[in-house]
Amino acid sequence: MAPGAHRILLISGSMRRGSTNTALLSTIQSIAPASLEVALYHGLGDLPHFNPDDDVESLHPAVAALRAQIASTEAVVFSTPEYAGALPGSFKNLLDWTVGGGEIYQKPVAWLNASGAPTGATKAHDSLRIVLGYVGSILVEEACAHVPVPRDAIGTDGLIADPAIRNRILDALAALEAHLDKSP
Repeated sequence: MAPGAHRILLISGSMRRGSTNTALLSTIQSIAPASLEVALYHGLGDLPHFNPDDDVESLHPAVAALRAQIASTEAVVFSTPEYAGALPGSFKNLLDWTVGGGEIYQKPVAWLNASGAPTGATKAHDSLRIVLGYVGSILVEEACAHVPVPRDAIGTDGLIADPAIRNRILDALAALEAHLDKSP
């Protein structure tokens, strides 16, 4: 990590192999400037079903790990698909686990929408905006972007090589970094 680099956690809302959302975030890992230290969260499928009764001091290890990863970063970038007109249940479950801990409260967040569908997954991102408001996150609008990723744009390495898509990703990262640079 470069001295003074901003730490950013990347969270995909998809558990699908070959997910365009995960490919977008994996591509961020490979092209992020040295001024950003990025980590991709891999525990979505390990989280137990949210139950407020279980949101106690001795948390499930997967929940404790999620909260620790969020707490150790300066910002979070989400990329999620839309299922049945809303957020995927597993991703909403992750978001529910962030409510009680407060680690995401007042933390800058952004989303990148990889959908190539005609509806553009707008309902999922509208729902995400509502949830992020409830948990008190700071939505960095300038860093939120619709970056359609066709499945055939993902290489065998799971990354996106298309320069136009990469440039749109880098523009969103630059906006998030500019926000972080201005924050106290």
